Amino acid sequence: MPFSSVREHPDVSVLIVGGGINGIGLLRELALQGIDVLLVEKSDFCAGTSAAMTRVIHGGLRYLENAEFRLVRESLHERNLLLKNAPHCVRPLPTTIPIFTWTSGILPAIRNFLRWPTKPGNRGALLIKAGLTMYDFLAGKFPMPKHRFQFRRAVRKYRPALNPDVICTATYYDAKITYPERLCLELVEDAEAACPGAHALNYVRLQSASEDIVVLRDEVTGETCRVRPRIVVNAAGPWIDNANRGLGRESAFIGGTKGSHIVLDHPALVQAMGDEMIYFVNRDGRICIFYAVQNRIIAGSTDIPTNDPDAVCDEAEVDYILEAMRQAFPSIPANRSHVVFRFCGVRPLPRSNALTPGQISRDHSFPLLPAGNGIDFPIYSLVGGKWTTFRALAEQVADEILRVLGRKRLCNTEDLAIGGGKGFPAKLEGTSLPEDRIATLLDRYGSGAERVAAYLLAGPDAPLAHHPAYSRREIELMALNERVVHLDDLIMRRTLMGLLGQVTLPLLQELASVVSPVLKWSQQEADAEVERVVELFKKVHGVNLAA
Repeated sequence: MPFSSVREHPDVSVLIVGGGINGIGLLRELALQGIDVLLVEKSDFCAGTSAAMTRVIHGGLRYLENAEFRLVRESLHERNLLLKNAPHCVRPLPTTIPIFTWTSGILPAIRNFLRWPTKPGNRGALLIKAGLTMYDFLAGKFPMPKHRFQFRRAVRKYRPALNPDVICTATYYDAKITYPERLCLELVEDAEAACPGAHALNYVRLQSASEDIVVLRDEVTGETCRVRPRIVVNAAGPWIDNANRGLGRESAFIGGTKGSHIVLDHPALVQAMGDEMIYFVNRDGRICIFYAVQNRIIAGSTDIPTNDPDAVCDEAEVDYILEAMRQAFPSIPANRSHVVFRFCGVRPLPRSNALTPGQISRDHSFPLLPAGNGIDFPIYSLVGGKWTTFRALAEQVADEILRVLGRKRLCNTEDLAIGGGKGFPAKLEGTSLPEDRIATLLDRYGSGAERVAAYLLAGPDAPLAHHPAYSRREIELMALNERVVHLDDLIMRRTLMGLLGQVTLPLLQELASVVSPVLKWSQQEADAEVERVVELFKKVHGVNLAA
C-alpha cells in the first residue's frame, strides 16, 4: 500500500505506531480477526530493539528467581508454539550452564522468592537443579529433552576449554531464532494477505495529533497525510513515552535498560562451543550468554538503566562481555581484535524501583490513556514483553480491542503457522538447483524458498563478487519484494551480512549497483546510501568501513 493510498482512505479502526515485533504481532492478530488496521514505523520494520536480541527464544529460566511462574509458563508455552509454527526460523538450542559451587545462592534465592529483594550472586548446583526441575515441569510435555548434569570428569572430556574450576555443568533446551527480522517480514505479509484492510508502512513517522486526527509523515518524500483512527496502539518500544508526547499525551511508562552485544570472528571459540549456547553467570550475578551463529560468536548482554532509547554499545560494555568470555574460557584468548560488530537495544521495561535491573519484570502490559485532553481516541501502550511472548501479548491486546469495537474473535492463532512455516518444503521438487544450494535457500528463506528458487532459475544467477554466498538475483528479489528503502535495510535486516561482520566498502558499492536499477536510484543517491551505511557502522556498530 503506497503512502498516497492512506490519504485516499484516512479512516481506520486501529492505528499501530511502531513496527517492532510487538506492533507487527498485533497487526497480524487483528488482521486475522478481520479488523482494518494500519501500522506505521519511523524506520524499517524490526529495526530497533526487536533486531537487537540475542536471537534466543526462551522461557526465562532466570525469571524463576523472581517467582514469576505465570510468566515462565507463558513464555515456555509460546516458545513451544514458535518451534512448531515457525520451524524454518526457530529451532532447538541446547544450553549449558557452567557451575562453580554446590550451594551458593540459596539464601538470596529464598529472599527473592519471598519478595525480599536481594542482589543475585553466584548460583550453585543445588539451586540450578531446583530451577531446571521447575523449568522442565512448566514446559509441559513438549518433545524437548529434559535437563541433565555432567560432572567434572565428563566436563573435562567433552568441554576441555571450559574454566577448570567448573565442578559440573547443567544442560537444558531452549530455542534460537536465526532470522528474527525475516520472521517479522513474514508476519507483515501474513497480515496483509489475511485482511484487505490491513497494511504496514515502513519509513512513515507519527508527526502530531489533534482531536480525531493523526498526522503521518513519509520519511523518504517528506509528504504528510491525515488519518482518523478509532483506537491507537503505541508499540514504539523504548520510544513509547516520546510517541505518546507526539500524540499530545504525557506518560512515564518506560524505564529502559541497555542490552548490548558483541559479535566475534573467533574459530577457536566456535569449535569450543559447538552447537551449544553457554549460559554463564558473571561475577556480578548478571547472565552472559555466548553461542555460534554460522561462523561467528554472538555474546551478551548487558543490563544498564538508560533514558536514551537510541543508546549504543559503549567501550565499557565491550570490555565487560569480553571479560565474561575470558572467565568462561580462560585458555582461549578473546580480545578486541576478534570483535567484528557490536549492537545495542533498549528494553522497553516498565518504570521500576527494583534493586537491580535484572529484577525488573519482563512481563508485558498495555496501560490505557483514555480519550481526553484534546484527543478523541484511546491510546494503548505496549509496555515490556519480549520476543518469545509477542503472540500472547498480541492476543491479549486484540481481545481488548475487539471488545471496544464490539467485534467477535474469528480465529485463534496458537496453531497457525507463520509464513506457512509448518508446511515449508523439505526439498524443492522439479528444480535444477544443486542440493547444497537448495539447502541454503531453505535455511535462508524457509517457506519463501520456492518463490526465490523460481526467480533464480528464470535468469542468470551470478554470485556477488564480494559475498558469493548471495547471488545478484537474490539481492534483486529482496529489493523488488521485501520493502527495501535504504541500503542498510538490505544488509542489516534482509540478510545477515551486517550482523556477521561481513560488510566491506567494495561490497556496499556492489550491492548499491545491483539494487539501483530496481529502486531507481541515481548514481548520486547510490553514493549517498553507501555513505549512510559507512556512517551508521562507525557511529552505532563500532566498525570503520572506510578503513
